[in-house]
Amino acid sequence: MDPVVTDSTANRTDDPRRLASLVQWTGWLALLGLAIVYPLVAPLSDRVRYLPLLASVGAFGLPHGALDYVALPRALDDRVTVRGLGIVGALYAVLGVGYLALWWLAPLPAAILFIALTWFHWGQGELYVLRDIFGATYLDRIQQVLTIVVRGGLPMLVPLIGFPDRYRAVLETFVAPFGGTVGGWPLFDPGAGLVLAMVFGTITVTTLLRGRRLARDGAKQAWRLDASETALLWVAFLVVEPVLAIGVYFCLWHSVRHLGRVGWLDGRVRSALADGRWPRAVGRVTLEAAPPTVAALALIGGLFVALPATTVAGATGLYLVGIAVLTLPHTAIVTWIDRRQGLWL
Repeated sequence: MDPVVTDSTANRTDDPRRLASLVQWTGWLALLGLAIVYPLVAPLSDRVRYLPLLASVGAFGLPHGALDYVALPRALDDRVTVRGLGIVGALYAVLGVGYLALWWLAPLPAAILFIALTWFHWGQGELYVLRDIFGATYLDRIQQVLTIVVRGGLPMLVPLIGFPDRYRAVLETFVAPFGGTVGGWPLFDPGAGLVLAMVFGTITVTTLLRGRRLARDGAKQAWRLDASETALLWVAFLVVEPVLAIGVYFCLWHSVRHLGRVGWLDGRVRSALADGRWPRAVGRVTLEAAPPTVAALALIGGLFVALPATTVAGATGLYLVGIAVLTLPHTAIVTWIDRRQGLWL
């Protein structure tokens, strides 16, 4: 088919590790600073705790998924084509609408699916960074699976260990607008946290030790980065309450890394970065992300019209339901890009 937009030619051998400093230090500094400062100033008001999640509307969060419509076509055909746009549109229409219906029909299973889906997606999002930016050549298939379990579990499971009551309260904001309730799960009991910590801690250590054994001389530095990031995330999600920690992680860790990855698929962005023209590269990514971001806001706005929220927590819960509806097709698209780029060996 004829291309809708043709990307300019660019050197395919350009090294994505040019992005290493950006994707590494943005998240590192944000979460390290949060882990140090939060224990000194806690407790915080709802307005402050929920601020990073609300800021994700424009600050990297929504926009990082808004690039799906150009990212998948570029991964498949090296340019944006009608075929690629049609595939993305169909995935969002079928998967997004179906998942939204599930929230109305069975809100608690829908919320559990959201946690599991985010666990997988945030874990998978680390594979490209570890392999193609940090140089972790030791990621065989088993190590990839273990890395997804650990990296996705750090933001999804560790907050449950450190703040079970807060975790339950946030989960309640997902299901309450649809008439659902969480109930008294044993997972929220204080004793369960110790068991979860021991099990997940063992998986974490096993994953890191296996990676160290597989890492050859050229990948030792990548393994040290992997281990350092894992330790940082363990600490941050254990000592900072879930809403705040996840909001900062979503904006400045996961979303920034994904924006760097899909931005690199655009030849004009690569060329701008190679020439040191960062404002041009950022401007191009921002411009392409703008229309779908507005469309996503319209969807979320529709949820607020149908289910008005009266508190900051309630409004954030509805916003996250909107994010959940978009996350399912987004994850399918990222998985497709993963396979196209040779992940999942």
